[in-house]
Amino acid sequence: MTLFSGLRVLDMTNVLAGPFATSFLALGGAEVIKIENPDGGDLARKLGNVSQLNDQLMGTSFLAQNANKKSVTLNLKPDEGKAVFRALAKTADVVVENFRPGVMERLGLSYASLRDTNPRLIYCAISGFGQTGPDAFKPAYDQIIQGLSGVMDVNGDERLHPLRCGFPLCDTVGGLNAAFAIAAALFHRERTGEGQFVDVALLDSIMPLMGWVAANLLIGGKPPVPMGNDNFTAAPSGTFATQDGHINIAANQQAQWESVCDVVGLPELKTDPRFEKRDVRKANRKALTPLLEAKLVERPTAHWVEALNARGVPSGEILSLGDALASAQIAHRGSIQAVTEPGIGDLKLFNLAAQFERTPGRLESPPPRLSADTDEVLGGLGYSPERVARLRQEGIV
Repeated sequence: MTLFSGLRVLDMTNVLAGPFATSFLALGGAEVIKIENPDGGDLARKLGNVSQLNDQLMGTSFLAQNANKKSVTLNLKPDEGKAVFRALAKTADVVVENFRPGVMERLGLSYASLRDTNPRLIYCAISGFGQTGPDAFKPAYDQIIQGLSGVMDVNGDERLHPLRCGFPLCDTVGGLNAAFAIAAALFHRERTGEGQFVDVALLDSIMPLMGWVAANLLIGGKPPVPMGNDNFTAAPSGTFATQDGHINIAANQQAQWESVCDVVGLPELKTDPRFEKRDVRKANRKALTPLLEAKLVERPTAHWVEALNARGVPSGEILSLGDALASAQIAHRGSIQAVTEPGIGDLKLFNLAAQFERTPGRLESPPPRLSADTDEVLGGLGYSPERVARLRQEGIV
């Protein structure tokens, strides 16, 4: 038994936000069927830094979040293609799409057109701005949402501002929000038997993550100040130079601050009027950092991490991505697992990002080749091999 055993999900999404959402369902044991355009499928199949994989329509961007899924190609424009989709929707628990608002309605495949034949259907639409509102029909990519949400305004420092996050933050968080929303809608259905329409916007999804920063403005009346690697909530809390690199220190409590002073050999700073109290210390962080770094550069990062953590001061190295992915803690947690794709070899991919005692997620199958499961899935609907062959000849699948 897995979290979503027995659930059938029709995944009509492309690129990142939608596929990331459905990846949680797939890793949780749902049957996730990607409904892809016969002409190339999910755009992410062509995206990544390995040209040979892009040519195979198995780009690294696609591989990253499509394990445990099936692939069915379907042209939704012809009437017979629509008929196939409606037949699939009758058997589905969830439909997820990330087209611009109105696209599915123009195809005649909107939630309103599907719920009469499947009133238990959960239909999740993911878009940049939501299905309604003055910006609803504007095109949106992650970087556009980063700019419009204020994310780029709170990143960077006085030298580099505004600054985008180094990965598609808004797409990813939008997908995470969609996965949560789908799970919540399924919980509601268990109690009531009712399906429903779920409207997820990337803009809505990212803004609550800035809750502390936004509260300082909405309630405290203070706009954000770009502070680079410094944490606005405390000092010293940020990144500091050491003998061989840098260290992150987060002395958020008064006792932790005092321990920092003792560990680095500057006990006199504990009673220095510029640094003695929390809010005064924050205001004087530019004077404090050079004093601490003058001591920190005398020893390597590993020394300070061990010494500070031993005193209860949260601190850590700043790892390269490669070192982070290969860390002992990640290996212990089983966060990354390997699955074999016959034409590529072993793929290291992320597992479900939570550990369930009774219903653990499992990485069972590699991301699918385009249309790999069309015959099987349509056969399950009662389509004969001859009929599927005719649909393929006509470009419908």
